[in-house]
Amino acid sequence: MTDTKDSILNSAERLFAERGYEATSLRAVTSEAGVNLAAVNYHFRSKDQLLKALFTRGMQRLNRERTALLDAYEAECGGKPVPPEKLVHALIGPMLDASRDRSRGREIFGMLLGRMYASPKGPLDDILVSDIEAFSERFKSAIRRALPGTSLEELYWRSFFAIGATAHTLISSRLIGIISNGLCDADDREAVLERLIRFIVAGLQAPERQGAKGKKAGPTGKKWRGK
Repeated sequence: MTDTKDSILNSAERLFAERGYEATSLRAVTSEAGVNLAAVNYHFRSKDQLLKALFTRGMQRLNRERTALLDAYEAECGGKPVPPEKLVHALIGPMLDASRDRSRGREIFGMLLGRMYASPKGPLDDILVSDIEAFSERFKSAIRRALPGTSLEELYWRSFFAIGATAHTLISSRLIGIISNGLCDADDREAVLERLIRFIVAGLQAPERQGAKGKKAGPTGKKWRGK
């Protein structure tokens, strides 16, 4: 049986994903959950804290899945660098799974995740940073081994762009069917994931731009440090 706290979280998650955080009032959440405002104040104190609580719940599960994938790939490679394709899969695969997993009720969180990554500065900034940091030490170490000649600055930019492409795919994938007149099928999860991985890996492996003096920024610049 769903308790009051979970009912509030589930209702808020659904409404925030569908309407956006700013456009959803606490009154709408309480009406959806069938509780009064005092219950929200008791369990979460504020709308911002409610949002953070539901994201913490979802990200804990997501990062467990990411870590399990990375563990498996590192074991599979037997001490050698994990190929970038598999590193990217470990990072974004669970995110796309969440956005399409209707059977386990994770689709709503996947949509919300994409919306929050794509939203302007707001109450989730520290949660998103914490999410990145929670997984980044493992990921940074692995990507450093996979792409040893790429500068720290460039890897940050490329990872930032990768997050943007993933967020757009999470919240707007239906648009590809519209603009392609049905040629592209956004419901083909495996095909979408495979294309997104190829796109991101191509960006990660692209040559770095020439500096002002014609020197490559990567090999002589700072490196992405991992533990």
